[in-house]
Amino acid sequence: MTVARWLKAAGRAVPGWLVVLATLGGASARAAEDGAPPPLTPDSYWIYVGTYTTGKTPSEGIYRFEFDTRSGKLTPRGVAAKLTNPTFLARHPARSFLYAVNEVEAVDGVKGGAVTAMAVDAETGDVKILNQQSTKGPGPCHLKVDAKALNVLAANYGGGSVVCLPIAIDGMLKPASSFIQHQGKGSDPARQRQPHAHSINLDFSNKHALAADLGLDKIFVYKFDADKGALTPNDPPFATVAPGAGPRHLAWHPSGRFAYVINEMGNTVTAFAYDAEAGRLDTIQTISTLPEGFQGKSWTSEIVVHPNGDFVYGSNRGDDSIAIFEIHPTTGKLTAAGRQPTGGKTPRNFVIDRSGRWLLAANQDSDNILVFSVDRDSGALTQVGEPVWAPMPVCIRMIPIVVPPR
Repeated sequence: MTVARWLKAAGRAVPGWLVVLATLGGASARAAEDGAPPPLTPDSYWIYVGTYTTGKTPSEGIYRFEFDTRSGKLTPRGVAAKLTNPTFLARHPARSFLYAVNEVEAVDGVKGGAVTAMAVDAETGDVKILNQQSTKGPGPCHLKVDAKALNVLAANYGGGSVVCLPIAIDGMLKPASSFIQHQGKGSDPARQRQPHAHSINLDFSNKHALAADLGLDKIFVYKFDADKGALTPNDPPFATVAPGAGPRHLAWHPSGRFAYVINEMGNTVTAFAYDAEAGRLDTIQTISTLPEGFQGKSWTSEIVVHPNGDFVYGSNRGDDSIAIFEIHPTTGKLTAAGRQPTGGKTPRNFVIDRSGRWLLAANQDSDNILVFSVDRDSGALTQVGEPVWAPMPVCIRMIPIVVPPR
C-alpha cells in the first residue's frame, strides 16, 4: 500500500508534496509496459500495435500511434512495419529495438513461426526491419527480452514449446540457442489434448523463466543463463492451477514477491507467492474475473500489475471488460475492486504507462483502442476521448519519444 493510500484509509489529508512523491515513486517502480526502465514519465510515447493480418479486417502489420501523456490523446501515425501476423510485441529494455512474433507457417523453408527484429528511431518513430528467425515451433504467441538484453524468449502456442533466440549487438536475432518441447495433456478434451505454451516471462533476478502452458494447467519454471542463452528445468519444475483453468499470462508484483497468473478457460486469476532463490511458486488464492451471476461465454486474456503495486487488472473477452483487483500489501491476496467495460469487443492486450496514470486497451474484434485514466488511489478506470481505429489489434507497446536538443 502506498503512503498516500495509507493516509487516506486512516482518514488523514494527503499533502500535495506527498502526491508528487507518490507519483515519482510509482514511476520508479518496475514499469508495467513490458519491463521498460523507470525514469520520469515522458511527455509522449510512440505506440506500436501488433495485429492479425489474416483476420476479417484488412491489416498491413504493425501500426504506429503517438500518445500524449499530458492529455491522454492517441493519434494514428500510419503503418510502422509491413509484416505477416505480427501479433505480440516486446521492446528492448535499454535501446530502441522492437521484436514481434509472427504467426506464419514457415521461415526460410523451416516449418514453424518466427520472431522479427526491428530498429526504432525514437525521434521519428520510423521502424526498420533487421531480420527474422524461426521459433522452431508453430503458433508463436508471446515473447520477452531478458533484463540483460542478450536474448528474446518466445512461447509457441501451437507447438507447446519455448525457445531462446540470442540478440546480436546490432539488435539482430541469431538462431535458437535453446528449445524445450512440453509434453502431456490436460483435463479438457476440446482444448487440452496437447501442450499449448501461452507465455514466457523472466523473474527480476533474470535467473528463472516461467512459461504458462494452457494445455497442461502448469506454469513451468526454467533456470535461465542469459550469457549462454540456455534454458534448463528448475527444481521444482512447475506449479499448477486448477484442472481445466488454462493458464495464459503472468504478471509480477513490483516487489518480486508475488506473481499473478490469469487463467483463460477458468476466467480466474491465481495469486502465487514467489521464492526467487528457489524459483518456486506457492498458491495463495484463485479469484474470478467475472461479475457475480455472469451467464455468457467469456475467456480471459491479459493481466497487468499497476506500477505502484496496489492493483491487478485482467481483461475478459466475452464480458468485454477489465476486472480490477486490490492487492493486500503483505499477503499479496486479491480483493475484487470493480470492473470497467473496454468500449469494444474482445479486449486482448492492454498496457499501463510508467506513471500509472494511463491504461490503453486493444479491442481485437471491434478494431479499436481506448484510453483510460487510472485513479491511482482506487484503481478505477475512466474512458478518455473516443475510440481510435486500429485493425485487429492484439498487442500494444510503448517507446518514449526522444526530442532532439535545440
